[in-house]
Amino acid sequence: MSIEEEALEYHSRPPSGKLEIIPTKPCLTQHDLALAYSPGVAAPCLAIEADPDAAYRYTARGNLVGIITNGTAVLGLGNIGPLAGKPVMEGKAILFKRFAGLDAMDLELATTDPDRFCDAVRLLEPTFGGINLEDIKAPECFYIEERLQREMQIPVFHDDQHGTAIISGAALLNALDLMGKDIAGARIVFSGAGAAALATARFYLALGARREHIVICDRQGVIYQGRDGDMNPYKAEFAAATPARTLAEALVDADVFVGVSAARTVTPAMIAAMAPRPIIFALANPDPEIGYDEAKAARPDAIVATGRSDYPNQVNNVLCFPFLFRGALDVRATGINEAMKIAAARALAALAREDVPDSVARAYGAGPLRFGPDYVIPKPLDDRVLLWVAPAVARAAMESGAARQALDVDRYREALEVYLGTSRELMRIVYNKARLDPRRIVLAEGEHEKIIRAAAQLAVEGLAQPILLGDPARIGRRAAELQVRLPGVEIVDPQTDARCPAYAERLYTLRHRKGLTPSEARALIANPNYFAAVMVEQGAAEGMVSGLSFHYPEVLRPPLQVIGTAPGTRVAAGVYLVTTRDRVLFFADTTVNIEPDAATLAEIALLTAALARKFDIEPRVALLSFSNFGSVRGPRTDRLRAAVDLVRARDPGLLIDGEMQANTALDPAILNGTYPLNRLHGPANVLIFPNLEAGNIAYKLMQGLANAEVIGPILVGMGKPVHILQRDDDVREVVNLAVLAVVEAQDRARQAEASTAATV
Repeated sequence: MSIEEEALEYHSRPPSGKLEIIPTKPCLTQHDLALAYSPGVAAPCLAIEADPDAAYRYTARGNLVGIITNGTAVLGLGNIGPLAGKPVMEGKAILFKRFAGLDAMDLELATTDPDRFCDAVRLLEPTFGGINLEDIKAPECFYIEERLQREMQIPVFHDDQHGTAIISGAALLNALDLMGKDIAGARIVFSGAGAAALATARFYLALGARREHIVICDRQGVIYQGRDGDMNPYKAEFAAATPARTLAEALVDADVFVGVSAARTVTPAMIAAMAPRPIIFALANPDPEIGYDEAKAARPDAIVATGRSDYPNQVNNVLCFPFLFRGALDVRATGINEAMKIAAARALAALAREDVPDSVARAYGAGPLRFGPDYVIPKPLDDRVLLWVAPAVARAAMESGAARQALDVDRYREALEVYLGTSRELMRIVYNKARLDPRRIVLAEGEHEKIIRAAAQLAVEGLAQPILLGDPARIGRRAAELQVRLPGVEIVDPQTDARCPAYAERLYTLRHRKGLTPSEARALIANPNYFAAVMVEQGAAEGMVSGLSFHYPEVLRPPLQVIGTAPGTRVAAGVYLVTTRDRVLFFADTTVNIEPDAATLAEIALLTAALARKFDIEPRVALLSFSNFGSVRGPRTDRLRAAVDLVRARDPGLLIDGEMQANTALDPAILNGTYPLNRLHGPANVLIFPNLEAGNIAYKLMQGLANAEVIGPILVGMGKPVHILQRDDDVREVVNLAVLAVVEAQDRARQAEASTAATV
C-alpha cells in the first residue's frame, strides 16, 4: 500500500479515529457507581465550590490539555477547515500522552473570526489545565494567543509559533558553539514570515541575537524599512535597514539561514554565498527549502538541520510541547512565559551534549549518536527529554513567579520517571541507595565502547567507583573518540599490573586440586574475567560485571571457580525483573540451572525473594507448573511441592505456594475463588519456573509479545556481587547491573559490620 492508503486504513480501523476515553477508577459495582456519580459525586463538587484549587485534586483538570484549532493553517495542508483538521488534532493528543503522560482533548471550532474564537476558548477555562492552540493562520494567531494569554489564568501556547522557536533555538545554541560563533554577532536570515518565523525571530532575540542582524523574507522578498506591500504590524516589527531586496541577496555572508516557508525556495548557489561555517535550518515539511544532501554538497562546512527524521538534526515540535506543558501543569502555572521557553531550549541544548543511550540510536536505525555537526539536538524518541525539559520548565515557572504550586525539582524529576515505565521508577530506588555509598566495581571488558560509556556515567552520577580492565592507551583513545571523559574511573591493565603474579598464585591455590598447574594459572590470569574475579575475591574490588563479549557460561565459570556461592548456598541463579504497566514480577531461574531438583528450586525461591526485598517489594512466591495444587500427580509436580516444603521449613514467614499454573498465580479471582486455601492470598510477584527452558521462554515472550520491560539477568547466590550481561545489552543494562552490584556490596558490608559488632 502507499503511505496514503495505509494511513486511511490505519485511521478507519475500528474503532474509528485514534482516541477513546478509558476510566481511571473502578466502575463495576453499584457501590462504584454511587462513588463515581450520584450520590457520592456531590462531595467533590462541594469541595471545589468551596476551594476552586481542589479541582486539581478531585478531577482530571490538572492533567488535561485542550488542543484547539479552526483549521485555517493545517500541517502543510493549508486552510482545510476545522473538520478536515480533526485527524491532526487527534494525532497531537496521542503525542501528549505518549511522551508526557498528559491527557488531551481536541476541539475544532467552526469560525474564522478571531474574537469569536477567543470567546469560545476563554469560556472553556474551567475544563482544562492548559490550552494548546494549533494550526491557526497568521496574523490572526498572534492576536488570538495574545488575547487569551491576557484573559486566562492557565497556560495558553501556540505550538506552531513557539515549538519551532524553542527547538531550533536549542539547535542554534549548539551549532553556533560548534562553529565557534557567538549569537550576538551572528547574521540570521529567515525565509518565511508566518507564525513560526516571526515567533522564532523573537525567541532568538531573547537568546541574545541582535535585531539589526536579523533579516526576514516573505513571498515579496526582504521585509525592509519603508516597504508598503503585504505588511502587517507583526512583520513591521522586523523591518530591516538593508539594501537587500531578495532572499539571495540577504543570504550573502549570512551566518544562519532559517527556513520556515516552502520547498525549493533556496538554491545551492544561494547557500554557497553564505559566510564560512554556515548554519542551515531548512525546516519546511515534508520537503525542505533545500535538500539536506544538496546543502551539504554546496557547503561541506555547514551544519544542516531539517524537519525530517531521515536526516541528521531533525527539528521536530514533539521535542517541546509535551514536556513544556508537563512542567507548566505540574506547578499549576498561570501561563508560559519567556523564562520557561528559554529554560526548555537550554535544557534541550544541554541534553544533546550528553551520552546518547543505545536504545535511541536503535530506534532510528543509526550508528552511535554523539554531540557534533550531525547531532546538535536530541532525537524525539529520546525518553530523557521528559526528565530534562519538564523540570527545567517547572523551575523557571517557580523562579519567574508563574507557578501557583512549589515543587522540589529533584524529587519532581524522580517522580516523572513513572511516565517512562515501571522499571525506571523501580530502579530509582536502587540508584538512590547506590549514591549514598558508591562502591568499587570492576568492569572486565574495559576496552568495549559500551563499558567505557557506562563507566563514565557511573562515575559522573556518583553511582559507583568503576574500574576498567584493559590497555590504558587504547581505553583513552576510545574514550576520546566517544567524546567521553573518565574522571574518577580507575584503569587497570591485566597484562602488566603488578598484582598479576600474586593473582596467578592465588588462582593456583584455589584451583590446584582441580587440575590447574602454575603455568596455566599464569595464563588464565590474563583473561579479564579471571583477573576481575580474583580482584573481587581479594577485596581490591567489591563486585564485577562482564559478558558483552563472551558467552554466558564463559563469564560465569571464573567467578564460580574463584568466588563461589554464598555461605550456606549451593547454587547461583539468574533472575529477570519483568515490569508491565501495572505489575512488577521476578522470573527465576532464567540463565543458570537447567533441570533443578527440589533443593535447588527451594534455594532459587529464597534467593529471589531476598532480591525482591532489595527493591522494597514484599515477595509472594509461586512455584509454577502445568498443575494446580495436586490436580496432576507425578515426579515433576512432586518435586515442586517438595521445594515449597523446604522453603517453609527455612523461612516460615515467606508467602509461598505451589505447584500452580501461571494464570492461577497471577489472577486473584482464580487464586482465591477456586483455591481459597492458598497461602498467597494475593497475586504472586515472584515466579519460580520448573526448569531453565520454561523460565527463559517465559521472559522472552513477555518482552517480545507483552512489551514488558526487563532488567537483568540479575545473578543471585554468589559469594560476592557478580553480574553477567547478555551480548546485546546496551549501556543502560551495564549501568543497571553495576548499580545492583553496588547495593549488594553495601548490604554485605552492613551485614559484616553487624556480625563484627555482635561478636565484640
